[in-house]
Amino acid sequence: MELKNRTLSNFAELVRTGECKKFRGRLKVGVDLGTANTVLAVVDSTNRPIAGVSAPSHAIRDGVIVNYYESVQLVTKLKEELEEKLGTELLYAAAAIPPGVSEGSVKSIGYVLEGAGFEVTNIVDEPTAAAAAREEFDAMTKEGAAVVDVGGGTTGISILKDGKVIYTDDEATGGSHMTMTVAGHYRIPYEEAEVLKTTPEKEKEIFPVIKATVEKMASITEKFLKGYEIPAVYVVGGSASFQEFTSVFEKKLNLPVYRPVHPLLVTPLGIAYNCQLPQKAR
Repeated sequence: MELKNRTLSNFAELVRTGECKKFRGRLKVGVDLGTANTVLAVVDSTNRPIAGVSAPSHAIRDGVIVNYYESVQLVTKLKEELEEKLGTELLYAAAAIPPGVSEGSVKSIGYVLEGAGFEVTNIVDEPTAAAAAREEFDAMTKEGAAVVDVGGGTTGISILKDGKVIYTDDEATGGSHMTMTVAGHYRIPYEEAEVLKTTPEKEKEIFPVIKATVEKMASITEKFLKGYEIPAVYVVGGSASFQEFTSVFEKKLNLPVYRPVHPLLVTPLGIAYNCQLPQKAR
């Protein structure tokens, strides 16, 4: 995981500082419309991270756009910020969805990107996008691997064999369920609970509160893995950021469970990799 973590750390630094790498040629954009955050990842044609930006949002819930106008406005704003820093127009983008959402939801996500001025070249499911980033940095073993993407509303999985995705699925239970549990426990509004949940200094206090939710995510993953011989599981997504998250999964699955240093940023980076530049734009 060393190279993967180094690349993710570089991308995270770009997001944190707002800096941009020098580049040549056309750029690809991955737009991750999340339950809690929207992230834009910019890479070049060789998938080298060039720039990135993240902003709080509630654009999507369980794969469904909940406020189309606000989503378009936010993606447009972030796109324009990046274009100004890069000194070039960002034309091509890809997006991602949880597995199994309706065709209408897929189209609505594409419409958000188009409304922001992008040409949409691809829409993939979130675990497959995360797996693309994993494959890029950690060549898949012939024995296979599973990438679990714990998003805001769902726990999704991609199972890989010989470097190819052979199974995807997801089920409701994600970061929003953690937040609701925190809100109920402390009897505070959802928004306050979200802040409390994501405060690093409060992690030791919060994790026992949401541990049962993490155990449910592990049970969902165990169900998905039945019938597959998988040597290891890789968890990504902002909800997997808790330090004890992997130990809960390992205890339930009896498998080694790995997490990159910036689990929230794996999926948007993988989405950008899945952006397909038109031949004339390469």
